Amino acid sequence: MSPLTQPPLRAEDWLQKSACHRSRALAWTQPTRDRRARGEKHPVHDFLHTYYRLSLGQLERWHPGIGVDLEDCSEARQMFRQPHYRFGEGTCSVDPAQLAPKARTRLKFSLQILQSTAKRPPNFACHGLHEWAMLYDGAEIRHGETVPLRLSRKEIDAVVHSRPLSCSHFDAFRFFAPGAREMNRLQPNLQAREENEQPGCIHANMDLYKWAAKSLPWISSDLLWSCFRLATKAREIDMRASPYDLTGFGYDPIKVEVTEGRRLYEMLQRGLADEAKPLRESLILQLTNTLNAH
Repeated sequence: MSPLTQPPLRAEDWLQKSACHRSRALAWTQPTRDRRARGEKHPVHDFLHTYYRLSLGQLERWHPGIGVDLEDCSEARQMFRQPHYRFGEGTCSVDPAQLAPKARTRLKFSLQILQSTAKRPPNFACHGLHEWAMLYDGAEIRHGETVPLRLSRKEIDAVVHSRPLSCSHFDAFRFFAPGAREMNRLQPNLQAREENEQPGCIHANMDLYKWAAKSLPWISSDLLWSCFRLATKAREIDMRASPYDLTGFGYDPIKVEVTEGRRLYEMLQRGLADEAKPLRESLILQLTNTLNAH
């Protein structure tokens, strides 16, 4: 038995874990499917399935992750048919020997991002102004089909001018209006992500779900789900702090245009960073174990 593995999980135990994972995922995915069938859009939750490309079915599917042996049974043969799994001596487990070179490169990149982010000191001074910067100077209203703005365009521009912009996340910064990009203290780009991402950033913490999803089936679905739930919480805070009026969807605004709102945003941002820390550490550990196993 590999030093990474534990005693095999009995079939009845891991089947129950799989069923529990599917049940908790369905509580989220089925309403999403129902909403899609009705042609309804959600300005907060849809992002989790458009920007993050993991399908609803993949989110529902359970994987044990690296270092966990399962007792073999007929259900295992049906659930884990993909080549990432090996069967032998009455057990089933993910097989790092099946990690293709391209996938190994992808996992190494994910690990490097996670490690460099963890080592960097957090910054809690951005106050969620990325959505404001995206609307600056008459830029396209990205969520205009589903929600109105809660401030005028003139007021939004005034807020952008009144506060320093310090976005460190490339995938947020790249959507800034051209005029707002010039005002950002940092100029993050795709090639230098490792040099800029930091653990206070709401998007870096939301992206733990992205790195987890890209790392299936090597990381566990328990960890994937924890990252997904953190991403949903982060996305809600993200959009509540935006210039959009989400009260029709049950969200009170975090008014970062005033001092009290910025204080609230920073408090919530710090809470997310605290929750994200052990998840990032677990991702680093599981990816390290995967890459070192073969």
